[in-house]
Amino acid sequence: MQISRRAALAATVATASAAALLATAPTAHAALPTPVSAATARSYLAAMPATAEHSLTGYSRDLFPHWITISGACNTRETVLKRDGSGVVTDSSCAATSGSWYSPYDGATWYAASDVDIDHLVPLAEAWRSGAWSWSTSKRQALANDLSRPQLLAVTDNVNQSKGDQDPGSWWPSRTAYRCTYARAWVQVKHDYGLSVDATEKSALTSVLNGC
Repeated sequence: MQISRRAALAATVATASAAALLATAPTAHAALPTPVSAATARSYLAAMPATAEHSLTGYSRDLFPHWITISGACNTRETVLKRDGSGVVTDSSCAATSGSWYSPYDGATWYAASDVDIDHLVPLAEAWRSGAWSWSTSKRQALANDLSRPQLLAVTDNVNQSKGDQDPGSWWPSRTAYRCTYARAWVQVKHDYGLSVDATEKSALTSVLNGC
């Protein structure tokens, strides 16, 4: 009988411990502005002619000024870190000193802002090749700091670095569950800014969107 009581006590403690872990588990989810529906994205994409990409000649990230001041001491990166994180605490200069960030690309959760990059969903170099080479600096700045469209997202730093300036013709988030959202967001940003798509990119996007 004594063994039974001990077993029951152990089970109670285990249950309580599990509940405590669940209660403190990270709940942060990146808050990308909701992209257009799959149906709308398919419509947008169908209307985009497949066009050969422009040369990167003349490209520089400095031609897309970022991160700009958004409010008070907070720039675009810091604003997205606060938007996409959970329990984010910032200092007087708006730098995140604590919090957690869930990266929807790979499903990882991070507890230091230094482990998180703000991804330009449509990379700046890709935007250049797709039409931004002819834009004004103010329009490039708008794309590089756009908080109203699904263009900026807090993700694992090395995943963002691995993506680089690739388009969906060669790169997708490793979490397949996020690919539909990614495709919808990509098409919306390109549509809203009048950017082109190349043939491989359009085919890859079409394939994913048809399964959404």
